[in-house]
Amino acid sequence: MLRTNQSFLSHLEKLYSQRTGENIILESFSKGQKLLIQDQSVPKVMLIKDGITKCYFEEENGKEYIVEFLGSGEILGEVELIKNIPCLCGIEALTDVVTYTISLPYFNELIQKDLVLNNLLLNSFAERIINTSSRASYQQLYTVEHTLTQLLKMQSKQNIQISKEDMAAYLGITVRSLNRILKDLK
Repeated sequence: MLRTNQSFLSHLEKLYSQRTGENIILESFSKGQKLLIQDQSVPKVMLIKDGITKCYFEEENGKEYIVEFLGSGEILGEVELIKNIPCLCGIEALTDVVTYTISLPYFNELIQKDLVLNNLLLNSFAERIINTSSRASYQQLYTVEHTLTQLLKMQSKQNIQISKEDMAAYLGITVRSLNRILKDLK
């Protein structure tokens, strides 16, 4: 439900501490601010240092589907840079967020020269495939009520407030259905 990657975060902190000039900077985003916008070009690659974001698809009818919640150590924009495509999804801050922001030329250089970074990227891609497969099977095996209960526990554990709209978008249901389920859970 909330993905993090401490190994990637540690590696980026080491690179940042080497004082790479403007190649890696710290950037802050306020709650509700968009870090990446679906279908727009990727201006930079980011790695979340602190905070929680939502990764979502916006359909043509304006409805959102939340793919995942991302926390510290999760990388953003790397797939789009590697494939030279616009942003596949939007990323929005659910809390105040701080990122390590990496210039595109420097990230391309790291891909060419940094074996540790390449291994971290491969592990990240593999983890995404595993998470996507697990979530798909989980949705087939468990009720929405069960998934909602897990989401509420994660929200409480992380001490964040997820809006009903975002909960419904993550569960793939309407807010009205969510309200019914919440009422039944009480």
